[in-house]
Amino acid sequence: MDVRVRLFAALREAVGASEISVEIPEGEPVSRLLGEAQRQHPALANRCDGVVVAINQEYVDQSTIISAGDEVALIPPVSGGAISEAEAVQVGVTPEPLDALRIAESLKASSDGAVLTFEGIVRDNNLGRHVLFLEYEAYPEMAEGVLRKIGRETIEDFDIGSIALWHRTGRLEIGETSLVVAVASPHRRAAFDACREAVEKVKALAPVWKREVWDGGSEWLRGAG
Repeated sequence: MDVRVRLFAALREAVGASEISVEIPEGEPVSRLLGEAQRQHPALANRCDGVVVAINQEYVDQSTIISAGDEVALIPPVSGGAISEAEAVQVGVTPEPLDALRIAESLKASSDGAVLTFEGIVRDNNLGRHVLFLEYEAYPEMAEGVLRKIGRETIEDFDIGSIALWHRTGRLEIGETSLVVAVASPHRRAAFDACREAVEKVKALAPVWKREVWDGGSEWLRGAG
């Protein structure tokens, strides 16, 4: 069975392609695919530690059986629009600049007493290095689905009216906004708690990666935003 596998960030760079073909017998699990991917594509050897696999844009474990026609993606450790749910959840993954004020304004409703906005900003230093710029890469179809799921869960878990989660892709200069999470709620405490929880989930779960470029080098790093 020929399985087409999508690659992102450091894995894509190592292979020099955004998609590879891996031959495995039918009825085999993800663990077999990972082993064969590294054997058939030596550039992936020793690069799959910590990699998570998605099948048809859903995270799976290594015991999951792969079927013919599945879309498989290897997700490196994540760095991280459409309007849905009757505008209660807004999500977007875009190369365009993010306007946090406009996003927050779009959530305002007469039933809400608080609108809280978090912006992730590109800074000029990290680990003692002088950062020149960041480059963000995403698995956009899956990323929007993950952001939407985070939004729905946040609304369910906290007393909030609506939420927006937007992430930039592409090259970002120092001072630009990479992530916006905005929450509208009847009460301020719920807004603070919901916003913090949503930001942490985006950083942990969204298939978005960032490359930090500094004087003399660059590196793909964990953590969205």
